[in-house]
Amino acid sequence: MIVAAAPEALTPARKRPRTVYEARGLVRTYAGPRESLRRPPAQLQALRGVSLAIAAGETLGIVGESGSGKSTLVRILLALDQPQAGVVEYEGEQVSGLAESRLRRLRREVQVVFQDPASSLDPRMRVGDTVAEPLRSLRVAGDQQARVAEVLAAVGLEADAARRYPHQFSGGQRQRIAIARALAPGPRVLFADEPVSALDVSVRAQILNLLRDLKQRLDLTLVLVSHDLSVVRHVCDQVMVMYLGRVVEAGPTGDVFASPQHPYTRLLLESAPTLSGPPPRPMPGQAPSASDVPGGCAFHPRCPLAFDRCLAEDPGLLAGAGVTSRAAACHLAFTGRVDRL
Repeated sequence: MIVAAAPEALTPARKRPRTVYEARGLVRTYAGPRESLRRPPAQLQALRGVSLAIAAGETLGIVGESGSGKSTLVRILLALDQPQAGVVEYEGEQVSGLAESRLRRLRREVQVVFQDPASSLDPRMRVGDTVAEPLRSLRVAGDQQARVAEVLAAVGLEADAARRYPHQFSGGQRQRIAIARALAPGPRVLFADEPVSALDVSVRAQILNLLRDLKQRLDLTLVLVSHDLSVVRHVCDQVMVMYLGRVVEAGPTGDVFASPQHPYTRLLLESAPTLSGPPPRPMPGQAPSASDVPGGCAFHPRCPLAFDRCLAEDPGLLAGAGVTSRAAACHLAFTGRVDRL
């Protein structure tokens, strides 16, 4: 189960699985480009009070348009960046300000696969050295050569791949190498930030199937960031939809896809091309700048259902009556109005 709201927003009726990651009230702003010497630079609101909990063994998909805050959230969860406000905990321990030994444990147990394997792999290093690098830097004991061979086999590569260089592989094979490197230290949580967006369509399904199989075989908790809804539908148990630095909907993937309760989620689904069914419905308008977030509900300038209350009042992320695993930040959520959009 994913809880992407303040603790009081959802009251599950059954006992939750053990929580691996928890974030509360994350806020992160960045200074934009200075446009005038007389005025300070604009503040880009990348995250505006994001809270979530990730349960052990689940696959969470984080979706949204570019600029929604997905990658910023991942960087903060990985302790690669720090929020101005809010707390991130891994296994009950706050990740900011960790001592070096504790931070090394976090790096060993939480790994990441980046978007473009061509840029995330050092072209001057042999594949075996690349895969073994986290073993050396994190001081993982054991036979490194055997471990390299083991994880290369796990991602479907031959042992002799260790002697070659990244440029000698296809894009899909390079992403398999990046996955092998992430698996080398034996992580418990794997983040994948747009892991197939830089790949040919023909190999995307192969990499997604590989991630899903590895998650089951190694009992991983998987966090998948994507702007492609078909990817999330294929892989994820839970989904969290972000818009302009906020979570606007969260819940089980099947439920959210079958009956989205936020207009943005519904329009995202309808704008995605499919092999069958009606033609895609264009997403109305353009997302406002993160330096000029509208008041009230931030989606109201683009929302076909917006009314006066939306302009004046931020709905927050709330669950409907009797709903224990769904949440949406919309005044009309769980009323049936969004279903008729």
